[in-house]
Amino acid sequence: MLAVALLLTGCANKQNSVRIDYPMGERVTLGPLTYNVIETAWRSQLGGDFKLRVPQQRYLMITISVTNGGGHEVSVPLLTLENQSGQTFLESDNGEGVDNWFGLLRTLNPAQTQQGRIVFDVPLTSYKLRVNDGGESGADRYAWIQIPLHIDADAPIDSPPATPGK
Repeated sequence: MLAVALLLTGCANKQNSVRIDYPMGERVTLGPLTYNVIETAWRSQLGGDFKLRVPQQRYLMITISVTNGGGHEVSVPLLTLENQSGQTFLESDNGEGVDNWFGLLRTLNPAQTQQGRIVFDVPLTSYKLRVNDGGESGADRYAWIQIPLHIDADAPIDSPPATPGK
């Protein structure tokens, strides 16, 4: 009887196991929070003519949506990127020059959704965005969202139409 109980417990644990890697664009529910990475964009600078920000590497802007599906307020911490070798990069706490910046203080009420851009100063490569459940420090649960390397094409330069026969 004990062997059957252990076998059933083992099967139940496998069914409840959590997948920790998700593709970009898929909704990721982790505790009360649901994350969705909408798009990414690489930039060599931020801001305008008089307030130009130049990165040490390159700016990676990630448009993200976060929903609080729980019954109490939850704070969304600064997020982290990880590269293929495990090196981590913390989200910038400076949103100057970023349109629709997600913000630094981000507490979500129950059933509230916030969307905006977060920014990282990182080398040009693919990453995984580490998100957490907004729980107490030390008891957090994490998931990773794949951020593939996708370089935005520059706008084409207008050129005069070709003359037939030349």
